[in-house]
Amino acid sequence: MVLSSVSICDGRWLLAEDRLFGLWHFCTTTNRSAPTCFRDLGQAHVPGLAMGMGLVRSVGALAVVAAIFGLELLMVSQVCEDKHSRPKWVMGSILLLVSFVLSSGGLLGFVILLRNQVTLIGFTLMFWCEFTASFLFFLNAISGLHINSITHPWEQPWKF
Repeated sequence: MVLSSVSICDGRWLLAEDRLFGLWHFCTTTNRSAPTCFRDLGQAHVPGLAMGMGLVRSVGALAVVAAIFGLELLMVSQVCEDKHSRPKWVMGSILLLVSFVLSSGGLLGFVILLRNQVTLIGFTLMFWCEFTASFLFFLNAISGLHINSITHPWEQPWKF
């Protein structure tokens, strides 16, 4: 969750030639001078970039929020063991799975928007942090659901 939050806040995900593409701004460098950054993503001259990045930012932020609530439910289900603990555990795992889907969607949206500039070595550390966070959301969600199915194989978690 922290990895994803830092990656979204920094947002500099792709270096392509003399341009740096981010979720929040676009930068250019010429002759090894200090980068000139613009908040208006339309100045990057990539069709649909401004609107698309707004969507990518929103999906990424929602992924972090879903992960926060999912982890909170997982922790509460372990601290307060009662008849509602199991449904909380399942809901927390499902929210982490939703977080994975949202995070992956944001990454995919970013790559699709900048498909003409993308190279494998052009992705920055922040992009790979978000990629790793998305993968960890998936692992946590699947392991939580699997643990639930092992400990209560024939019960339905939503029945109180």
